[in-house]
Amino acid sequence: MARPKKEFDKTQFEKLCAMQASEREVCDWFGTTDKTLDAWCKRTYHAGYSEVAEQKRGVGRISIRRMQFKLAETSAAMAIFLGKNYLGQSDTGPVGKATEKDNNLAEIVKVSAEDVCLNDIPELEQAPAAGDNVVEPAEPKDG
Repeated sequence: MARPKKEFDKTQFEKLCAMQASEREVCDWFGTTDKTLDAWCKRTYHAGYSEVAEQKRGVGRISIRRMQFKLAETSAAMAIFLGKNYLGQSDTGPVGKATEKDNNLAEIVKVSAEDVCLNDIPELEQAPAAGDNVVEPAEPKDG
């Protein structure tokens, strides 16, 4: 006589999947092996554990997303997180993409640099060494 097939509570299984429980965690919950769980999924859902779990996890992800959007109404941090992850927003502007404004600025800087002659810049005097007696220049007299 064949061994009786193991049955699991379908509602508990679906709730565990919705909570993003791993296959190992589901097996531990029901006190079974992955092979027995997979066979039960095939009998119950006509698909293997991986397919069924992925489908049932979607319900949990929708629930998490709903809570995040609700939390974003009162939490700036959550609103920023959602903006970055779902809307592609960032703290910095686009990197590596030169705009027409950038190109115009680069041309202005280039022209300005060419107009400046290094001979027009006064040389700096060397700073006095430590211990040298420094005499401050006298104030000009009004004459």
